[in-house]
Amino acid sequence: MKVTLVSRSGREVIKGGIELADGATVSDLQEAIHGRIKKYYPSRQRLTLPLQAGSQGKPIVLVPKSKLADYCDGNANNLTVLFKDLGIQVSYSTLFFWEYLGPLIIYPICYYFPVYKYFGYEGERVVYPVQTYALYYWCFHYFKRIMETFFIHRFSHATSPLSNVFRNCAYYWTFGTYIAYHVNHPLYTPVGDLQMKIGFTFGLICQISNLYCHLILRNLRSPSGNGGYQIPGGFLFNIVTCANYTTEIYQWLGFNIATQTIAGYVFLIVASLIMTNWALAKHRRLKKLFDGKEGRPRYPRRWVILPPFI
Repeated sequence: MKVTLVSRSGREVIKGGIELADGATVSDLQEAIHGRIKKYYPSRQRLTLPLQAGSQGKPIVLVPKSKLADYCDGNANNLTVLFKDLGIQVSYSTLFFWEYLGPLIIYPICYYFPVYKYFGYEGERVVYPVQTYALYYWCFHYFKRIMETFFIHRFSHATSPLSNVFRNCAYYWTFGTYIAYHVNHPLYTPVGDLQMKIGFTFGLICQISNLYCHLILRNLRSPSGNGGYQIPGGFLFNIVTCANYTTEIYQWLGFNIATQTIAGYVFLIVASLIMTNWALAKHRRLKKLFDGKEGRPRYPRRWVILPPFI
């Protein structure tokens, strides 16, 4: 079988194409490309079938374990594949580690060190109990996220573009600094003791619930991360599709009830919008996959992310 690789511009990526055995898989093709051009390791490649002229649909992505012959239309000896370089890749564990490490370091710096003197405040700082509890709460959250990254999460994709590291770090590190600065500021005014206890207690319950949701999701995937989509069930997943996002949002609501800063609520709103968008996409995908046809189960009626709002 001869495979011709072309770029979006129509240029041949490898002159003369690549010759493979008749039973070759997409993974074999990826390894052959890597053998010819070393920088294009398999996770950096995106292989799709070219769209027909005038077609408005999405291109078909070649699955590594599938045979190349399955994608041939009529001529089983020749296949044209559209090649895209995804750029330098990093593992998802690396991506998540660096984005969570920033807030975990920045927050204690604002709490323990006199950083506010560099911004013109010369007075004596009084540390309120809520600021100390907020430090513990914050550090527990991001330490938990790092531990989940290495010991719980199973990723469906092995890698992510390097550019996402800089984008995600900018998001988490900026908001981490923004919130830490305001919560630990010498002019910060604490909320009442009862409100603080309610906020942190509710938030901590949501943090533990979030951990349990991640354990449930872990068991839906094989250790390799493969296995396709399954209908999540048990605990809050019997009520909402994305219980992990729901508990994530509510744990930051608890933090903000206890600390009460504009910075914290801005982060809550932005994070809620992002996770709601992810949840809607996943809900639509699961409903489409589990449509009740041809022996497939029908996806049950559930809230998407935040009952009773969505």
